[in-house]
Amino acid sequence: MAEGALNYAAEMSDDNRANLLGSYLQARRALVTPEQVGLPAGGNRRVAGLRREEVAMLAGISGDYYLRLERGRDKNPSPQVLESLARVLHLDELEQEYLLGLAASRPKPQRRWEPERVPARLHQLLASVQVPAFVEGRAFDVLASNRLAVALSPRLQPGYNRLRSLLLDPEEQAFQQDWARSTEGFIAVFRKSIGDDIDNPRFVELVGELALSSERFRTLWARHDIRSLEGGTTTVNHPVVGELRLHRDKLPVDDLVLVLYYADQGSESDEKLRLLASMAQTTPLRRAERRPG
Repeated sequence: MAEGALNYAAEMSDDNRANLLGSYLQARRALVTPEQVGLPAGGNRRVAGLRREEVAMLAGISGDYYLRLERGRDKNPSPQVLESLARVLHLDELEQEYLLGLAASRPKPQRRWEPERVPARLHQLLASVQVPAFVEGRAFDVLASNRLAVALSPRLQPGYNRLRSLLLDPEEQAFQQDWARSTEGFIAVFRKSIGDDIDNPRFVELVGELALSSERFRTLWARHDIRSLEGGTTTVNHPVVGELRLHRDKLPVDDLVLVLYYADQGSESDEKLRLLASMAQTTPLRRAERRPG
């Protein structure tokens, strides 16, 4: 894990901050096919997606200038250039905003990293709600949870990291019915959460470990996908009550996120949650055997 974390730290160092922009441009052009931009595919292409010179031509800039952007030699591209590149690379509004943020020139403040703490009012809320609920930090560390959340999954208790569990824990992989889609979403939200906060030691530690331990993480991380924090509907496979179709709401509270799972009222999944709730009343909470990540 140490080697992976050090490699990530070197990649994200002050000297290489401009390469965040270059890495993002390179990753995104690899995902755009020539056909998507009206160019012939040809039979002798040695790169995935578009060539550098094709991106430059379509964006109306010189090939040499675009090369400097990808290699981190130009740290201050104009918004007009970035908007042209966003158009060529088929970036949506969120991705364009992210691109502009990577290129923004602003002083980096000196920060003192403090442990994430759950306010007392959130502990009180968790104890009062009648659905699985927990609080997670920016790196998906579970910081607090109620009994029903732990009954839903023992990995939803303090001491576990949700991204690590998803990628490395076989029980969590079996729990998630659509594991592939879940990993895509988690990693894209994680990258968005990091943003330019690249020297946060928790981020460096977790990315370093997962880069060494998970091929799935390495593949998706290299895509530079980003996604906003959002809820949705998911289906999980509980080892006792079976399949559950649950809605998921994620509510930002300061720098933390309150996550709630609930089923349609009167549905089969709702009845199964009620069964889990009754089981949770008689099952003692056990401490997690591992630290976050």
